Amino acid sequence: MTSPVPASRIPEAVHRRRWAILGVLMLSLLIVVLDNSILNVAIKTISTPAPTGLGATQSEIEWAINAYTLVFAGLLFTAGLIGDRLGRKKVLLGGIAVFGIGSALAAESGSPGQLIAFRALMAVGAAFVMPATLAVLMNVFEREEQPKAIGIWAGGVGLAIAIGPITGGALLDHFWWGSVFFVNVPIVIIALILMAWLVPDSRDPRPGRLDPVGVVLSVVGLILLVYGIIKGGELADFTDAKVLATIVAGLAVLTAFVLFEKRSDHPSLDVSYFKNKVFSAAMSAIALVFFALMGVTFFGIFYTQSVRGYSPLESGVLMLPLAVAQLVFAPRARLMVDRFGNRATTTAGLLVIAGTLAAFAGFEADTPIWLLEVVFFFMGTGMAHIMTPTSVVIMQALPREKAGSASALSNTFRQVGGALGIAVLGSVLATSYRNGIEDKLGLLPPGLRDTAGDSIEATLGIAEKLGPRGEALITPANDAFLHAMHITALCGTGVALIGAVVTALFLPGKPPAGRQDEREPELVAAAD
Repeated sequence: MTSPVPASRIPEAVHRRRWAILGVLMLSLLIVVLDNSILNVAIKTISTPAPTGLGATQSEIEWAINAYTLVFAGLLFTAGLIGDRLGRKKVLLGGIAVFGIGSALAAESGSPGQLIAFRALMAVGAAFVMPATLAVLMNVFEREEQPKAIGIWAGGVGLAIAIGPITGGALLDHFWWGSVFFVNVPIVIIALILMAWLVPDSRDPRPGRLDPVGVVLSVVGLILLVYGIIKGGELADFTDAKVLATIVAGLAVLTAFVLFEKRSDHPSLDVSYFKNKVFSAAMSAIALVFFALMGVTFFGIFYTQSVRGYSPLESGVLMLPLAVAQLVFAPRARLMVDRFGNRATTTAGLLVIAGTLAAFAGFEADTPIWLLEVVFFFMGTGMAHIMTPTSVVIMQALPREKAGSASALSNTFRQVGGALGIAVLGSVLATSYRNGIEDKLGLLPPGLRDTAGDSIEATLGIAEKLGPRGEALITPANDAFLHAMHITALCGTGVALIGAVVTALFLPGKPPAGRQDEREPELVAAAD
């Protein structure tokens, strides 16, 4: 029989309204994830010259995305600790308020630089929201219900993926580009009211000390590394001295961060967690799948809008199968884990992701659109069978009172994986595109050649300004982009396959019958 001790730790009043609390937590999760999925559809519009957009270059678009993900990832450790110390409800409310203010400011940005800055402010708020949602969840649900609750929580990501692109497309069809950020404001107000009313507060009785040195080292190291990668793609030359120096400096600072955390008596990243191979494998799987998926999403929008000619709203609708699959399978993935184990479920999910990424390498300008829809559906299915099992492994690997730390680690690896995916795969895309289009730009004035080689949107924008003379650039631009997309998709496929190897080797298989209830919570990930 299971011990009754854990049950007594949750007050009866909280236990009765646990599902309503989960609904409010999913609303807060929705606005954080919704923002990125909406932005993906708006990428092309924001890169269009004023007054339609901001005229952002591909590297500026990458920074608009990565300013959010890097600040988010860099602050998650500290945000989780502050939540453990001050109370998760307080930081949840404060984080959502900051996110709403940043959204309103981003909507009124007058330049790409302002947009990047306000996106970073939004990330500060989001960093306090994300770990608090999972930490609260772990403190209002009993252990036996946690996998189901986490599955529903993960399904919320699918809901955001569904609502985001369609909402963003509809807004862009009727309003200015900034509306994709301003839409967050009313959702934030509703979330604040519901949270103040329903969500209980909780904290770690023995919270860790804050680690400002570790936070600074992690953020600086990640920014230097990502900046060097993006700059290399922009120049189409990774051997450039400044590019190499920046990347090496980033790696050196990140190495110093790991060494500092290892010796610190109050680390923001407790490297001892990673001695558990199961925990490390689950973290790696999350990072690698988001590395691959974020890079694909980045070029997928240009494929549907620039090459195929779909509107932002139509592009959003095209992503519905991915979201539907997430919604359907994320809450049910635990049943697959019960039947086949974490190893088989997660590895199969990564192999499905690898197959869908490889499919992009065969897409052309006239590929039947139903094939894209099938690929998106399987991509969502694979993702659902990765996120739920790995989230359960990670969250149950640590004691309940350390839920904030476990959540922060999980989300940090997700965000860092996504940021590096956009940087690395975005740079592969940019380099391949520039190399493919360069010899077709000879007829342009020298001042326009460099700009036209930045991205397909830049080439098509200049072609449109040139009128009939620019029409000769359209077909070469599409061809160069498709070739670049194929190369980038194959790189993403390789990353997903590496993830599949890691999970096949280190995640636990199906536990023998009768062992589930005998394991200690903090050892659940290692006991198999």
